[in-house]
Amino acid sequence: MQYFKLLRPSHWVKNLFLYIPLFFAGEIFNLSKIVELLIGFMAFSLIASSIYIINDYKDIEADRNHPVKCKRPLASGAVSKPAALVFFAVCLILGGILAFYVKPKFAFVVGIYFVINVLYTFGLKNISILDILILSTGFVLRIKAGGIAAGVAVSEWLMIMVFLLALFMAIAKRRDDVIIKDQSGKEMRKASKGYNMDFMNVMLALVSAVIIVAYLMYTMAPETMTRFKTYRLYYTCLFVIGGLLRYLQITYVENNTGSPTKILYKDRFIQLTILLWVLSFYVLIYLPTNKSFFE
Repeated sequence: MQYFKLLRPSHWVKNLFLYIPLFFAGEIFNLSKIVELLIGFMAFSLIASSIYIINDYKDIEADRNHPVKCKRPLASGAVSKPAALVFFAVCLILGGILAFYVKPKFAFVVGIYFVINVLYTFGLKNISILDILILSTGFVLRIKAGGIAAGVAVSEWLMIMVFLLALFMAIAKRRDDVIIKDQSGKEMRKASKGYNMDFMNVMLALVSAVIIVAYLMYTMAPETMTRFKTYRLYYTCLFVIGGLLRYLQITYVENNTGSPTKILYKDRFIQLTILLWVLSFYVLIYLPTNKSFFE
């Protein structure tokens, strides 16, 4: 179980972003493309796991001082360093082979993701602001890779919205590190020196406002209304705003945004808003009717 935890399989849910371009292209039931994306999903997950392993390997001492990360397999001593390096090599090789099997261009995007995150692990994560920008870019690369694997176009609006949402969650996560620093007096990461509570609060408020405005612009853009054959797509803003407000509540009231993945797994309110948002677009794109669901 400890070796399995080393791969951080719970974080593989992030790689479901690869399926988003296929969903919005109206081809989510195209079996051949689903299989292609499944292979791509495994490739991206293995590459991501290799990065998690090398990150944990480098940060063993720092993780041992963290109230949560100290339980990780390498930091706790449950997995030895040589074994971790073997797992790193296996994940990297298998992930690379699968990525090239999907498409060379897909492998190129995955390679960019790997290089950026290795650079992040070995120093860029210590630079304030740049660290959260790199984390957010990783989700944009997932979207791009998903579009390449499925052979569908990825709109600029989709990439912008994904980047902003990932940036929002990254800021909330860093805010949690600032809270731990203020409470314990220990720096959880070097980048925390460039952050304080006031700055994090301002950034969260700014990005959340930009997300709402950008989403409203997307739903009311002429090309969007033409594509979905309705001008009432802005009704779905209810779910986006509801999810954002709940995440802000978790951040400011509960002070519990250390892991966005855990929030996604546990918070029923956010799960419901995501489900309703996806369902509304499913009705618009896939239901066999001449009239829009919102007409």
